[in-house]
Amino acid sequence: MSSPAQPADPAPQAKTAGMPRRWLYAVLVLALLFVLMPFLFWQATWFGRPLQDAQITQYLRDPEHPRNAQHALAQIEQRIESPDPAVRASAHQWYPDVIRIAAQGGDQLRLTAAWVMGQDNSEPAFDQALLTLLGDANPMVRRNAALGLVRFSDASGHDEILGMLSPFTLSAPSSGTIAIRLKPDETVNTGTLVGRITEGNQKIELRSQVPGTLDHWLVSDGATVLAGQPVAVLDPSNDVVWEALRGLYFVGRKEDLPAVNAFARGAPGFSPEIQQQAEITAQAISSRSHP
Repeated sequence: MSSPAQPADPAPQAKTAGMPRRWLYAVLVLALLFVLMPFLFWQATWFGRPLQDAQITQYLRDPEHPRNAQHALAQIEQRIESPDPAVRASAHQWYPDVIRIAAQGGDQLRLTAAWVMGQDNSEPAFDQALLTLLGDANPMVRRNAALGLVRFSDASGHDEILGMLSPFTLSAPSSGTIAIRLKPDETVNTGTLVGRITEGNQKIELRSQVPGTLDHWLVSDGATVLAGQPVAVLDPSNDVVWEALRGLYFVGRKEDLPAVNAFARGAPGFSPEIQQQAEITAQAISSRSHP
């Protein structure tokens, strides 16, 4: 006769019963992270978050965290644009820092500083700093400086602005074998990786310095290139052409009309607003050329 079945050990049951509760806590924590992480990222990257004066000063003088400095620069620009005279005046305390960053900061900081300086055309020191940035190695910094100078009724950046209407030639940062990553007609932003160059054991990234559309490669995939050699041609982006046409509205010359009229006729791939702005710009140039 078999012995009666023994009741199961209650300990495993207790453990099994506890598992759903722990899983519930885990799910709740995970759900909280899904909500919290985007918020924290937004807080860290959104430059519209207001900063106190002490924070702006601290961020501008913190070389280890360039995005903080960008945030501070954006806040200074907002103060410059404020309708409140007292708020506008408060921005002046950081003008020396803005000029210092324009001269010594990284690429993103220099182009942001150039943009900020273009917002206050009553500051002579900004005019001088922008003139210096016209010789910057980074094309986006030069463009921001040229457009900023227009606010000062200074046409020194005319050639840079006119060049924004033309294709941009991307050059190899080093010698080596090129591996092409993007195809013609693909859109690129500033910093987009378009290829790599292998030199020995090193792989150097080829990134776009300006936004636009890849028109064509000047070299084939796997070709050997030299440092500084032109390797690709980019057509300007809609935004770049828009800003250039707005700048030429004020500083354009008679000899610029062929380039402007090319967009006034409706250039393929560009918005109707570009055509309209080109027409307005051409009219403004013509009125100056033929009083």
